[in-house]
Amino acid sequence: MNNNKIKIVGAKENNLKNISLEIDKHKFNVVTGVSGSGKSSLVFDCIYATAQSSFYETLSTYIVKNLPKINKPNVDNIYNLSPCVLIEQKKLGQNPRSTIGTYTEIFTYLRLLYSRIGYPSYDSSYFSFNTPKGACEKCGGLGFELKPDLNKLIDFDKSLNEGAIKHRTWKVGSRYFNIQKISNFFDMDKKIKEYNDKELYNLLYKESTKISQESFGLVQTFSHEGIINRIMKRQGDSRGLSINEYDRSFFVEDDCSACSGSRLNAKAREVKVNNKTLVELLNMELVDLYSFLCEIKDEAVQDIINKMKKDIQNLINLGIGYLTLNRGINTLSNGESQKIKLAKAIDNSLNELVYIMDEPSTGFHARDVNKIINSIKDIVSRNNTAIVVEHNRQVIESSDNIIDIGPKSGNEGGELIYNGCTKGIVKEKKSITGQYLNNRKKLNYEHKKISKYYELNDISIHNIKNLNVKIPLGVLTCITGVSGSGKSSLIKYIIDNDKKIVKVGKDNLGVNSRSNVATYTKVFDIIREIFAKENKVDSGLFSFNSKGACENCGGNGFIKMDMHFLGDVKQECEICHGKRYKKEVLEYKFKDKNINDILNMTVDEALIFFDNTEIKTKLQILKDVGLEYLRLGQTLDTLSGGEVQRVNMSKYLDKKGSIYVFDEPTQGLHLKDIEVLKKVMRKIIEKGNSVIVIEHNLDFIIDSDYIIDMGPDAGKNGGKIVFSGFVDDLIKTNTYTASAIKDYCEKIVLK
Repeated sequence: MNNNKIKIVGAKENNLKNISLEIDKHKFNVVTGVSGSGKSSLVFDCIYATAQSSFYETLSTYIVKNLPKINKPNVDNIYNLSPCVLIEQKKLGQNPRSTIGTYTEIFTYLRLLYSRIGYPSYDSSYFSFNTPKGACEKCGGLGFELKPDLNKLIDFDKSLNEGAIKHRTWKVGSRYFNIQKISNFFDMDKKIKEYNDKELYNLLYKESTKISQESFGLVQTFSHEGIINRIMKRQGDSRGLSINEYDRSFFVEDDCSACSGSRLNAKAREVKVNNKTLVELLNMELVDLYSFLCEIKDEAVQDIINKMKKDIQNLINLGIGYLTLNRGINTLSNGESQKIKLAKAIDNSLNELVYIMDEPSTGFHARDVNKIINSIKDIVSRNNTAIVVEHNRQVIESSDNIIDIGPKSGNEGGELIYNGCTKGIVKEKKSITGQYLNNRKKLNYEHKKISKYYELNDISIHNIKNLNVKIPLGVLTCITGVSGSGKSSLIKYIIDNDKKIVKVGKDNLGVNSRSNVATYTKVFDIIREIFAKENKVDSGLFSFNSKGACENCGGNGFIKMDMHFLGDVKQECEICHGKRYKKEVLEYKFKDKNINDILNMTVDEALIFFDNTEIKTKLQILKDVGLEYLRLGQTLDTLSGGEVQRVNMSKYLDKKGSIYVFDEPTQGLHLKDIEVLKKVMRKIIEKGNSVIVIEHNLDFIIDSDYIIDMGPDAGKNGGKIVFSGFVDDLIKTNTYTASAIKDYCEKIVLK
């Protein structure tokens, strides 16, 4: 067997059609294919899962039972597979105590630096905001405090009896509402705006006060406490109550008034090295921090300095030099999180590893994509293998080999279309990827007529200061610029200050094994009523979440078995055989089809089968977004990222007169899928809506109607509008986006 190739035999995971292939080791391999073709099934569910399962087998049961569970993949065998490192698009965590500095451990070395040569001199633990010695006394090292937003909490135009308190704990008739009533502190019919200072204090901030009431000869004791006081106590509860997140919606986060967001106490904040405090260093952009460290010449700390410089340089090389060490990891985008993981991988001294990456170009401007490409090549040059799932043209064209899965999505995908050198794919007629790579992009010279603008003035948020912006209505506007230039900050400000604007993303779609295409589009409600009327029975019988569910599997269609350290195993239900329903329910029919037959229909098949206008309208929308191949019963947790996004977009196609905002909607989409996405957005605009998109994808930018380019660079050097107008005027400028478009359109295609 060739030791320089990974051999995969009989991959049948999800929609993969028993494919076998070889992948070159010590090469930069890209896996391509349209959304839903089976790329992730091959790379993550087969290759990575096999590597993890094999690794687990070398460990003791005691260790493995505490590790994340891995399901055994549906593949006959994988030979010559090395240990795998997964660098995926996943946030690093939500712990507010974790920062870029703590995650990368650069902060640890900074603490050592300050304990060695800082003045006044303190032990290293005095510089950690995660220890009692170093943490700010007021915020406990979090860097922020919660301040009530009274307009979110109280409707000042109402009385307590009219439901002035918007928080559900104090709704009219609730226990705490009744305590307020019997406390005699308030006139329950008086408008809150008419309260004097004492009444308002009693309502919001009064300390816990015992109240007694005699009823039916018994004396009952209650405690009244100000609303804000009670909520703040819950926020400090170490048990992590589920209501805490709801409570937070009535507050705003603000920098701690004691430490100004630095997290450190007064002692730690006063120590200096080269006339700079630790707080100043933590708030410096990484590029500036690197320059500062170069100025320190003390021989006693050169080892510490060199280690930090190396780690910081890795981050700068990946295009995130605009970040600061004090930035919470819970505030990073998925793309930024991935770059930080990649920086750690670059510093790894091990070799003969397989690095598996999920669209590492995500979230990055064309200017910075080469930095990602160079980092991957650097990893490969150290006798490692890269297997990268990608859609970005630059990344694909820079690879050594392409593995193309397709030809289409879902049941029409899962085949190996091409496996070979990158240049050869354009000659493969069955490859949709090859066809799109062979097409040269042309500029959009059509100027859409603009009659109205959405205007905002004096915008100040993050690196944006006193900015005025005019966004045209009734067209597709692209917000462009390098990573960190202020695009997301601008959009965040617009959304936060205008509740009428709708942000459309993957996050507002409930993805689970109980929700499927039919339930999400609401056509299932209509279908169940049709079956009930046809068979003169209760419609609840046709719900696998209700009366009709198979009692053995609870309507799941499978039994989940906990195999402890081997991972959960799903076994088809032996009673309903995966059909989810009781046997008697499947005997009821409509046009010779039972309810399970209906759920197994594709959108296209259902459009032909049903005459119902409402069903046809809802399903036609799915077809309009290119999802006609999905089965009605396909669960949302089995859809790819691109499919999830289009399902979510489908519900906005019948609305009018709104402004819709999309944040990098091309993430996870093949070049073909991007063309479908653009058509969907055009349909939204034709209905009388406006679309604003933050985007890096050059295919998408070139076809937009109007461009607002942010910059000129990132971080403190960004935050300005460097161009507003049409794409053919943009290329006459020297912005980074203009340069990328000119290079992209003139680029010679693969041959």
